[in-house]
Amino acid sequence: MTLFKINYDKCDKDGLCALDCPAKIIEMKKKGPSLIKGAEKFCIQCGHCVAICPKGAFHLETIPPEVCLLIQEDLILNPEQTEHFLRSRRSIRMYKKQPVPKDRFEKALSIACCAPTGSNKQPVKWLVFDKKEDVKDIASHVIDWMKFGLEKHPEKALIMHFDKLIKQWDLGIDRICRDAPQLVFAHASDEFGSASADCHTALAYLELALPAFGLGSCWAGYVNYAATQWPGLSEKLGLPEHHTCHGALMVGIPKIKYVRAPKRNEPDITYFER
Repeated sequence: MTLFKINYDKCDKDGLCALDCPAKIIEMKKKGPSLIKGAEKFCIQCGHCVAICPKGAFHLETIPPEVCLLIQEDLILNPEQTEHFLRSRRSIRMYKKQPVPKDRFEKALSIACCAPTGSNKQPVKWLVFDKKEDVKDIASHVIDWMKFGLEKHPEKALIMHFDKLIKQWDLGIDRICRDAPQLVFAHASDEFGSASADCHTALAYLELALPAFGLGSCWAGYVNYAATQWPGLSEKLGLPEHHTCHGALMVGIPKIKYVRAPKRNEPDITYFER
């Protein structure tokens, strides 16, 4: 199959596909869009050419226009809605005991997979623990890591309040995974230079998407720290060789509801001047 096909009956030769192609592999000829020599090696399958064509005439090998989301102007957030949407997001640390509905979670995750990645490599992989005993076991591994840190590197461990977290754990208070019913890890192969940014961006998309499906999340920072440093937890995760975990989220059905969005600091901006 060729890299792309053009329905020349629909194509109005506006040149938008050539203009917007990030790899600059499309050129306009008298008949319409055409590939430059060696284009197949440089195409990143981003779909810009398909997305920008108003006539639906452009058909990329892997992305036909009929499988794409049609942009609806009336659903695009205005500035006020955007501010409300982003400022109303809260980190959720109190969850109902019921499990996360798989259909709702997977729909939110499918949206998160639309997050941008370096050169559209889409390297992000997901590891999900949705059984209470596994989440608890992961938290216990983190506590073991903290105990080790407190013994071997007490100054640093005390700065991070490991002693307090361990004491609360011993009292039955889980501040590691917050008794969340589910943990979600984003990992990627070390061969991708943008793996860390790609995973972080995808996790951010996920946490923004979850509230629309009645779910909430919080970044599991202690878990992520331990995942790269504690052999017991690394073994539990069982990631493929040369894969690194770049972030983890606790996920569940929120037990509480917020009624206002706290104010945050204004942007600290410096405009460069020669």
